[in-house]
Amino acid sequence: MKSSPPTDDILYLGCDLVRLLHQGAGADEFAQRLARVEAAPALPGDRNALVETVRMAMAVRNRMEQLQQRERGMLAVIESTQDLSSRLDLTDLLQAIVSRARRLMSGEVAWLSIYDAERHEFRVVVVDGALANSTQHMVARRQHGVASVVLSTRLPFSTTDYLNDDRFEHDAALDATFRAEGIVSLVGIPLVHDHEVIGLLFVADRYHRTHAAQDIAILGALATHAAVAMRNARDFDRANAALEHAGQSRARVEQHLRSIQAAAEAHEQMTSQLARGASLATLCQLVAQLLDGAVLVMNEAAQEVSAGRCDGYDSPALLGYSPNGAHSAAIGQALRESRRSGRSAVACRIGDETCRVMMVFGGHDVLGAIALFHRGERDEFSVRTFERSAAIVGVVLLSQERIEADKSRSATTLLRSLVSIRQEAAAVLANRAERFGLNLAQPLSLLLLVAETPSAGFVARRLRHLPPLAQTLVDEMDDVVVVLSHGAQAADVRLAVQACLRNELRAVHRGVLSRPVSGVAALPGLYASLRRALPVLEQLGIRGDIVGQNELALYSVLFETHDRASLAEFMHATIGPLLDYDGKRGTDLALTLLSYFDNNQNAKTTAQQLGIHVNTMRQRLITIESLLGHWGVAARALELHVALRLWRITEATA
Repeated sequence: MKSSPPTDDILYLGCDLVRLLHQGAGADEFAQRLARVEAAPALPGDRNALVETVRMAMAVRNRMEQLQQRERGMLAVIESTQDLSSRLDLTDLLQAIVSRARRLMSGEVAWLSIYDAERHEFRVVVVDGALANSTQHMVARRQHGVASVVLSTRLPFSTTDYLNDDRFEHDAALDATFRAEGIVSLVGIPLVHDHEVIGLLFVADRYHRTHAAQDIAILGALATHAAVAMRNARDFDRANAALEHAGQSRARVEQHLRSIQAAAEAHEQMTSQLARGASLATLCQLVAQLLDGAVLVMNEAAQEVSAGRCDGYDSPALLGYSPNGAHSAAIGQALRESRRSGRSAVACRIGDETCRVMMVFGGHDVLGAIALFHRGERDEFSVRTFERSAAIVGVVLLSQERIEADKSRSATTLLRSLVSIRQEAAAVLANRAERFGLNLAQPLSLLLLVAETPSAGFVARRLRHLPPLAQTLVDEMDDVVVVLSHGAQAADVRLAVQACLRNELRAVHRGVLSRPVSGVAALPGLYASLRRALPVLEQLGIRGDIVGQNELALYSVLFETHDRASLAEFMHATIGPLLDYDGKRGTDLALTLLSYFDNNQNAKTTAQQLGIHVNTMRQRLITIESLLGHWGVAARALELHVALRLWRITEATA
């Protein structure tokens, strides 16, 4: 008959096991009790009953531990859910999820990586528990490590020995980081959104560890929360971007409306000033103020007509402007483009300023151009305002041109009457001339000028504004510029005209200045004589010079019908040996002979003029006579004198 176990032993063991369960003792405490019972000297039946009691207690302990672990997992999930609704910063939220996952799994290291679709790699964004600095900067390519398995299966993956696991392709840099951190085992959970892996959540340990399915499931819930947080953050960023874009669009619309309003107000101001008869300088100042820059108005020859600057704007480009300056070619090219397109064009940058130009038209004629110097960019409406200002300036220039034409019409009529063979009465002409500051009772001089570029009409308009030509009559007659002045001021007029044509207009020209004549009756004949002299200048090849009438009188009579080649043949046949002698020996015998003829063949006077001894003069004459022959005959002397004078003119203008 089998005996029952001692009651005292069973009661003592039961109490001890209840105490351990109450204290939440670990599995090793229960294992010790089981070992004692199994080693106790008792009947087999007694030992089995006691062993079974301990094992039941161990089962209760395991179930309680599982319930506690499940409770901790549920609390972690609830806390993550609360974080999703209370935390706005994505990095802060992800850090909380990673830390919670590490605590829940009792892991030693945890981190979260986000997938970069452009680089095709996972980059660590938050880490908890790491010791090595390199762990915070881990990068895993999609074809390497645990990332490759999770990315392809979209399922959790765990390994108890990462460095020796051959189920995936290893990355040398990643393995080196794991060695530095001491990681042995890990579990990876995918962050899935719209069936795509957008990140990975890892928990790792520095010893071999096997993770329970329940732990992995709870870790998956945390990973889901992380994915939701990332999705919400991305949606939030998109919503913010959309709001920002909408705000920017509204700001652009408002700016567009303000620009339209500003352009309309600018146009109204310009047209209002035009209606009030504002001067060109006033309009330039207004446009410069509206466009926050400097404005320059030029005529057809790119010369400054008027300018203006806004308050406080310093414009070295405007102050240094010159029609033939360093940027004239670029400005000219931009003006040609403006004429072709009918719009303004950027010419160049001068220092920190931009030069924009626009051609100014009056009907089908070019009246000039307008330039804007500014810093920074100009929007479409500012450019349109500048282009509208060109039209306003064109109206003013055209009005000024018409006023000037009206003022000069009577002067033109008077000048044409004075040089016409059908002159009006002298008293009538004298009265009309007084209004222009001309006293016809004084000696008068005519200057005739031919300009190839620019046109004769433009040259005449420009010359009228020269101060030395204040008391003159200037007009264009049959493509020839005619200037009538007092004989006493003829030299000053000649110098002023020459300087303007050479330095300012860069004009290709030739002209002739008459000697003073008394009485208006002599003007028609004088005008006809000078007109005949102009072709002689062309035949002589004179360019860029104004020659005195006395220098051309004889040639106008003798050579009006000859071309340049004929003149060269005449000089070579007459004084060729003398010119060759001078050219070979570097002497001045031709100039000596010309001075000799100019001084009425007086050797002493010529020597004094040349600064040489009279004997030297006589010796030169002997040499010249040996080269050219005797000139004692009047006809021969005249021929030599004419040839020398012609040579002198061509030398001076060469």
